[in-house]
Amino acid sequence: MGVIGWSVVVPTLLGAALGLWLDRRYPGGRSWTLALLLAGLTLGCLNAWHWVSQEDQAMREEQENDDE
Repeated sequence: MGVIGWSVVVPTLLGAALGLWLDRRYPGGRSWTLALLLAGLTLGCLNAWHWVSQEDQAMREEQENDDE
């Protein structure tokens, strides 16, 4: 489960860091930090979903092979 957690945390933190840098570099009416934090979180969740889906498929294939 650690890999799944990191697959969500890393993009989220990278998005927040990039957003902070953009907010400092180009101040304006928008919060790049919030927008990129949410984008990183979304990307991380999709990444985790993909990872879990692959592992589930591998487990099902292994179970089918054991049943034969």
